[in-house]
Amino acid sequence: MPVEIGQSVADFSATATGDTTVTLSELRGKQVVIYFYPKASTPGCTTEGGDFRDRKPAFDAANTVILGVSRDGLRAQENFKAKQDFNFDLISDKDENVCTLFDVIKLKKMYGKEHLGIERSTFLIDKQGKLANEWRGVKVPGHAEEVLAAAEKLNASS
Repeated sequence: MPVEIGQSVADFSATATGDTTVTLSELRGKQVVIYFYPKASTPGCTTEGGDFRDRKPAFDAANTVILGVSRDGLRAQENFKAKQDFNFDLISDKDENVCTLFDVIKLKKMYGKEHLGIERSTFLIDKQGKLANEWRGVKVPGHAEEVLAAAEKLNASS
């Protein structure tokens, strides 16, 4: 059962870039943006990550941590982060635990073939660990700005 707006997000720990483990409960007191992307180093995912990277100072000012998640291995995530100069951590979710928690694995069609993949989605978690906003089936242009506006509004109201 996926988490719904207003519900507490189940705690999780996941392997991330920089030889770190991200544990959601350790981020309490900060807002958290978790964005899921299909594959590291692909054009749309690179653009999306760059949009978040370029707005990180504003997210920081809104007391908001950014985390990117895909099913890529840690080496692919490290390379992607380094090549794109991302200033936030990327989570390697090969076992799909975090993807399942947020219900982002969907049946997709590419070149006429069906496969299971990540639906580009973003979630904003409040300082108490509750889901405040979600965006599913994301289109990249303008998305990071929309998430930033929501984070700033949420931070101002709490």
